[in-house]
Order: sequence, then C-alpha cells, then structure tokens
Amino acid sequence: MFKNRKKYVGVVLLILLFSLMTGVSFAKGSDKKDAATKYKIPSSVMNIAKENTYPNPSQDLPQLQPSELTKELLETSEIKIENPNLILMLNETSINKPFLAIGHKATIYLGNWPLNYESKETSPNWEYQKINTNFHDNRGGNGPYKIHFVQETQKTVRGGLTAKIPNANDVKKMMLLKATEKTNLPLSFETIIGAGTKKDQYYNIPKKKLGYLDAYSPAINEKGTVTYGEVYIKLKGGKRTIEVKNVTSQGIGAWIPVQDHVSFTFSAIEVPR
Repeated sequence: MFKNRKKYVGVVLLILLFSLMTGVSFAKGSDKKDAATKYKIPSSVMNIAKENTYPNPSQDLPQLQPSELTKELLETSEIKIENPNLILMLNETSINKPFLAIGHKATIYLGNWPLNYESKETSPNWEYQKINTNFHDNRGGNGPYKIHFVQETQKTVRGGLTAKIPNANDVKKMMLLKATEKTNLPLSFETIIGAGTKKDQYYNIPKKKLGYLDAYSPAINEKGTVTYGEVYIKLKGGKRTIEVKNVTSQGIGAWIPVQDHVSFTFSAIEVPR
C-alpha cells in the first residue's frame, strides 16, 4: 500500500510539473502574440526606405558582449548593469591578479553611471509628426483625379527624452535597445525624409472635390525607469568585485521615430466654388 501511495504521489507531481511548464509556455506565447498585434504596422503606414532621396544611416545596435573579466565583475554586482558604455569601459579594463595576494587591497571609483533601464510601457503613435501635405483642386474636373505622395521639402523628424536627465545619451541608447527589442521596428532618434521622395500609392479625388493627402512620421513612446549608482571596482586579496553605492531610480520617457516609414491619411472635401 505504501508503494502504491508513492507511485500516486509521483504521478501527481509529474502532472503538476507538466501543467506549470505548459502554463509558462502558453503565457510566453500569448505575450509574443500580443506584442506582434500591438506593434503591427497598419496598412496606412508605408516603408519608404527605397524611395527616400535622403539615405538614413542604419541604426543597428547589437548587444555588446562582455569580456570574461567583465562577466566576472558583473556577476558580483547586486545591481543589474546593462549600460553599453560602462560595459565597454569594463571590457577595456585589465586587472592582473597579484602573485602574492596577501594584504593586496584597492578601491577604484569609476563614476556615477546610469546602470540599467527597465521598460514599463511601449506605445506606437502612427501620426507622431506631420511632414507633408499634397493637395489638388478637382472641382473643375470631369472625372476622378489620381494623387500620390511627393515630399515637397526635406523634413527632419527628431525624437528625444521627455525630461532632462543625467547622462542622457547613455539613457537614450538603453531605451532605444529596449524599444527596438520589444517592437522589432527600425527605430532612431532622428530620421530624415528627403525632398522629392515619392510613393506610387494612388488616391482618387472625385470630381467637384478638393483632395488632401497628409503624411506623418510615426514614432514609439517609450516609458520606464532608469537606475543610477556610483560604481567601484574593489580588489581584496585575490578577489575582484563591483560595488554600487548611492543607488537612485528615476522615471523617464522618450519619443523615438520609426525610421523610413510614413503614415498617410487621405480626405476628399466638397467645397462650393
């Protein structure tokens, strides 16, 4: 009877474990599906990378890989460190272990750094900034008139942080990395639409009406929390560690334009002559 009870308990535990694993997998799959829906580019937004007369530079931001020493140091920190510039500094650091570690002790101050950024909310605004209007008066026409997008003047669309914050460039880089990872969109804090850029997507203006084709640059609104702290490398005996002091957190937001994409709205209005 005792053996049967052990078998029964084992079966129950296996079922519970399988249920938990399935639940976690389902939750992850659901999160990915929700993200894909939330950041799906609507049909009114078009990619103009090939047509753009101004070649925007690529904003590829690969994750910086820490060296073996940097990995060793990061694992000793109680505060998560993700700042690429700080990781780069640590990668360029060389600390040789002394042959005789007895009595060897030192503290090296690296400065006050933004250590990590935690994303709280990432929302698209497909009509972030108006960049152009194409217009045609078809009130005297005998039939429909086709209109399409032609950028009349070069337009620079800039994003940025919503508040002043220390080490703003480091914070922007971390926010850009997180927002790009979440949305899978080509994001940049600056995008330029060159004069003469065209898109062969035509809209019909009925006769006796005015036609307006408005173009907008889309952007992502990123909100979260950045953590700051004073970073020290401590050497004691043969041990090398990172210690973070005076840790503070601050809420921050940013607008990050979607590079080489334009959102269109078309309207035809009847106005008496």
